Amino acid sequence: MESSILVNIGEQRFDRLIEQKAFYIDKTDFIREWWESGSTATLITRPRRFGKTLNMSMLDCFFSNKYAGRGDLFEGLSIWGQQTSDGTYPYRELQGTFPVIFMSFAGVKAGSAEEMKTAVKQVIAKTYDAYSDIMESDLFRDKNRLDYAQVHQRMDDVTACTAINSLCIYLQKYYGKDVIIILDEYDTPMQEAWLNHYWEEAVVFFRGFFANTFKANPHLYRGIITGITRISKESIFSDLNNLDVITITSDKYAASFGFTENEVFQALDDVGLGMQKQKVKEWYDGFNFGRCTDIYNPWSIASFIKNGGKYEAYWTNTSGNGLVSALVQRGNPNVKQAMEALLQGKGFQAEIDEQIVFDRIEEDENSIWSLLMAMGYLTVTATESDGGRNEIETADDVWYTLRITNYEVHRMFQKMIKGWFKGAAGSSYNNFIKALLSDDVDAMNEYMNRTALHSFSSFDMANGVTDDDAPERFYHGFVLGLLVELSGKFEISSNRESGFGRYDVMLKPLDKEQDFAYIIEFKVYKSYREKTLADTLANAHLQMEEKQYEAGLVSEGYERERIRKYGFAFQGKKCLIG
Repeated sequence: MESSILVNIGEQRFDRLIEQKAFYIDKTDFIREWWESGSTATLITRPRRFGKTLNMSMLDCFFSNKYAGRGDLFEGLSIWGQQTSDGTYPYRELQGTFPVIFMSFAGVKAGSAEEMKTAVKQVIAKTYDAYSDIMESDLFRDKNRLDYAQVHQRMDDVTACTAINSLCIYLQKYYGKDVIIILDEYDTPMQEAWLNHYWEEAVVFFRGFFANTFKANPHLYRGIITGITRISKESIFSDLNNLDVITITSDKYAASFGFTENEVFQALDDVGLGMQKQKVKEWYDGFNFGRCTDIYNPWSIASFIKNGGKYEAYWTNTSGNGLVSALVQRGNPNVKQAMEALLQGKGFQAEIDEQIVFDRIEEDENSIWSLLMAMGYLTVTATESDGGRNEIETADDVWYTLRITNYEVHRMFQKMIKGWFKGAAGSSYNNFIKALLSDDVDAMNEYMNRTALHSFSSFDMANGVTDDDAPERFYHGFVLGLLVELSGKFEISSNRESGFGRYDVMLKPLDKEQDFAYIIEFKVYKSYREKTLADTLANAHLQMEEKQYEAGLVSEGYERERIRKYGFAFQGKKCLIG
């Protein structure tokens, strides 16, 4: 069933959306809440596709003098009905009265520091172009016009870092009012800098840019910045003592980004999809902002309605998840073990610090969880620093219980993990699973040795990883692959006690009569202990017997003859299974 309501998924300009009379859930009370906060500079972090850009466009349409006289865009919406006790409508008088600089760094995705700076300079230059007409005024001298013309995509770094500050001076002089600055997706270039290894160069550039734009700027009236993450103050916001930071654990603006459950259910009723509420909740609910629970991703809900009630991973498919994949894949064994619990529907506790320190993120596993929480892939189900109440606090050193946000995100993680094991030959991990279940040792060896070079290089990318570490990181990634492929047929566990030791991997069939149980032991070749890789494999089997790893299975009623044991012996990129 196609929706009779116009749903324009890709439109992020507020004025166009309203003019089209397209599907829109009223978030204009955010204008009032932000204006009345009185904050000179505000940073709001939300996951991607949660309406940040649309809300910033809404602010631009409301405050910018370029939209003077466009009150029609807000008629019938919450902000237009705001009335004081004396019967006046103060926000109607405020609309279209400020010079506004509106920029977005969403498209700044570069492989090098120089490419990044060029892209940022292009954004600044286009902003200057939008106001170039003011230079025709007699208010400005030829020197002002010459300085204005120096802002272009080939300008030097110092000029770029001070350009918005200078533009505020020009605008204040021309309009006689200080300026509102809106910067959307500020952290996209910083994430790219971390992924592409030019973090320090990016930090130096943006520290100067933010200090000049939002701190040492006498003609800034209000500033608002949005992004996915709260990058540590020491990195790029070190000079901004006036920054009001609103993260996903803050109560401020909690319902302004994303759809509440009441809003979603009303929209479903309006388009005749009310009977789908419970399944929609399982797929797309789960985000918590401050004390506001049951928040839904707008992109997924709008897409679901546009497609007549078809369930898909709309949000998680809107962009590559390279950063997420890199964080988990490069993560130490503790990170992968936590992911094992998450994929099995369990939660775990982490000490969250919402100030993300990218250059130390691989050294601190809690930073990884902090980032995944900020990005929306994990959700908070409880905290412990507040006397046991299930409330989200903003104090430091809070322990959060985290889970995968919803079924849509769970599917994304499954797809991501499957991608880890596609080697150069494009072989599927599913082929290995088939060989394992059919006891085809030759096929298992062929697959593992074909993909080991590719897989190991993926799992040992983190700083300080040794040759001995790489197999362990791979082994935990391997377990995640098993969870994705076999979770419907087996109970899968790793690194648990059984008998007189701790096995590496155990697969318990849900159907004992039809399927075998499996125990897998990983061993790394040691030249001082073994002469050949075959000796390493033999030691793996010896350990399984001596430690009696099958004891736990036997005590649960599994027959010994239906328990298969495999050793995985590693020497560098070589692997021997038997």
